[in-house]
Amino acid sequence: MDPRRAETGKNSDQIQSGHVYHLALDIGGSLAKLVYFTKNDEHIVGSEKKKSPMKASGISNSSRNSPVLNGRLNFKKFETSKINDCLEFINSMKLHLGAISFQMIAMVMNAGCQQPESPGSQTITIKATGGGAYKYADLFKEKFRISLDKEDEMDCLVAGANFLLETIHQEAFTYMGNQKQFVWIDKNDLYPYLLVNIGSGVGMIKVEGDGKFERVSGTSIGGGTFWGLGKLLTKCKSFDELLDLSYRGNNRAVDMLVGDIYGGMDYSKIGLSSTTIASSFGRAISENKERDDYKPEDIARSLLRMISNNIGQISYLTALRFGLKRIFFGGFFIRRHPFTMDTLSVAVNFWSKGEAKAMFLQHEGFLGAVGAFMSSDKHGLKELLANQKVERPPSKLSFSLDQTQVPQQDGELNGDESIECSVYGA
Repeated sequence: MDPRRAETGKNSDQIQSGHVYHLALDIGGSLAKLVYFTKNDEHIVGSEKKKSPMKASGISNSSRNSPVLNGRLNFKKFETSKINDCLEFINSMKLHLGAISFQMIAMVMNAGCQQPESPGSQTITIKATGGGAYKYADLFKEKFRISLDKEDEMDCLVAGANFLLETIHQEAFTYMGNQKQFVWIDKNDLYPYLLVNIGSGVGMIKVEGDGKFERVSGTSIGGGTFWGLGKLLTKCKSFDELLDLSYRGNNRAVDMLVGDIYGGMDYSKIGLSSTTIASSFGRAISENKERDDYKPEDIARSLLRMISNNIGQISYLTALRFGLKRIFFGGFFIRRHPFTMDTLSVAVNFWSKGEAKAMFLQHEGFLGAVGAFMSSDKHGLKELLANQKVERPPSKLSFSLDQTQVPQQDGELNGDESIECSVYGA
């Protein structure tokens, strides 16, 4: 099934005909993430022979006299090593032309509904963040004659997390012991918190408000470590294949457990059960086996547990250092994988003695892309969508969210999702 049908209920021809109104990119070392807005058909007044520029663009006025775009916020990902697949998707969907559409609409509004310049005279600019925004800038310019307007990666990451946590109902949740529970976030009591972004490596950021943050820790043992070692130790050809393989594994066949050291008994004095991992991959020391004697699925599970435990412990110690009780985990390493989330949660719970909880995000891998999307507000999007006088100019877009589509199973996040929403003046 074409994911675009499932996301928007529109076919690609409809989208290509001018329904894409904005695009932003986050091109990381492992994955390229896209966030783009598509407008709903039903908000175009098709019966009018002569439409005003705003109506022709699908913009309606809210009761507060603020322009409104009704549609979907869409999420899509690609492996960065296959950046040409990402470019082909952008081209086939004509996503890059959405930047022109937004610029033209903004000009119409600002010019009092006068005729704007033709699209061909407009410079196409797309907001982008991540190292790939620099690495692939020439490729985008050569392919589409567009310029990547680069935004700071950490600024976007924090802005995206803040926006999602403040705006989307049931964005945050806990997961432990196969139990998923959504967490209600009071946006007036959100800060401070620790944001742990698990990408190729891991960055830990103390967030104190909009634009107020500090990178306080990190580790090179992250998603890139899992995929890199997994590729060397198994025959997996992709990150997702390795993750799927871990579902079928048993880390006890590879790891040395507390029970292996204490004759099958717990070390109850310090709160360690017999099944606690004492040494990741430690069993290989005492067994007269070669690498090929171990099942690849057991190796994958052990590797996943090792990296997740490490990240969970370092995250809590970092939170403890700054007195932070909220720890949000983001990044595409997690993929709503139950073993990953459970391991992170158990590590945080164990080391904090239950005082801190690991929390996860529905749109975990798109924080940077969402932040880049929001950064367009500084370059005309605010003028387009916020037509009100306010005491303090809005720093971001506002969304009225009707429904969030998520995968049926937690472990099947593929990055092709969308949110039903209206974009309106703050």
